[in-house]
Amino acid sequence: MTPGDYAQAWLMHHTARFTVRYGRDLAFAGLDLPAPRSRRVPTRHGAVRVLEHGTGGPAYVHVHGGAWLMRYPQMDDWWCRYVAATAGVRVVNVDFSAGPHVTYPVAQEQCHDVAAAVAAEDGGTPVAIGGFSSGGGTAAAVALMARDTGSFAPRLQVLGVPVLDVAADPVGSGMISTRLRALVRRVYFPDVARRREPYASPLLAEDLSGLPPALVLTAERDSLRPDGDAYAARLAAAGVRVWHDVTPGADHYFLTEDPRRARSTMATISDEIRRHL
Repeated sequence: MTPGDYAQAWLMHHTARFTVRYGRDLAFAGLDLPAPRSRRVPTRHGAVRVLEHGTGGPAYVHVHGGAWLMRYPQMDDWWCRYVAATAGVRVVNVDFSAGPHVTYPVAQEQCHDVAAAVAAEDGGTPVAIGGFSSGGGTAAAVALMARDTGSFAPRLQVLGVPVLDVAADPVGSGMISTRLRALVRRVYFPDVARRREPYASPLLAEDLSGLPPALVLTAERDSLRPDGDAYAARLAAAGVRVWHDVTPGADHYFLTEDPRRARSTMATISDEIRRHL
């Protein structure tokens, strides 16, 4: 990581609250909910703040996007409110650490530890894990960690336009540029050898059996689509129940192109979260 990389990542990290606009037109439900409750959950990397809609009962643990460089869980508050209102479950939005202040695997391990702690509450709480973009990749990693360590058993994984392979050289064009993906690798995944680890690149995991059912959502024009499509196929081949949906004509912000289709997609996800929890 060069000084220029650090400066660019630092700026992304600390200005996200002013620059992120995704989701503002997708607040279809939950706007009347009170502000989320803030609390701290112990992890191996220190206490992590979570923003929580609701208390007690089954929980959907959400990991926000931002390329592991933006630390701004509120960017997905519209989605957390929607799930809380329509699925009728508690939603735990994780304020994990991000680059350039930490590197892999800090965010992945913090999110796993939060989800495991939530699952241990009240003598055992049903938990689903999910996220968008880098958050989707982290959610996939959390599901793998949970399986490998036996820490808890997620009921469902929601992988929206996920980043699933940081080892391969970036290709493609569009919203998620090769330049951005290269920056993420240099800043958050600086150890080249570790980029191939399954918790960094879930697509490269040798064995995907025994994982929870998955909703994998990709977008037709997204440069990350091939990895998401391949992961959905590998999950299905490993005997995991998968619902794979490709939004036609859309780039990475897959829910913003067609509000009518977005309502249908979001309702399906919410229904699946409610059904599994």
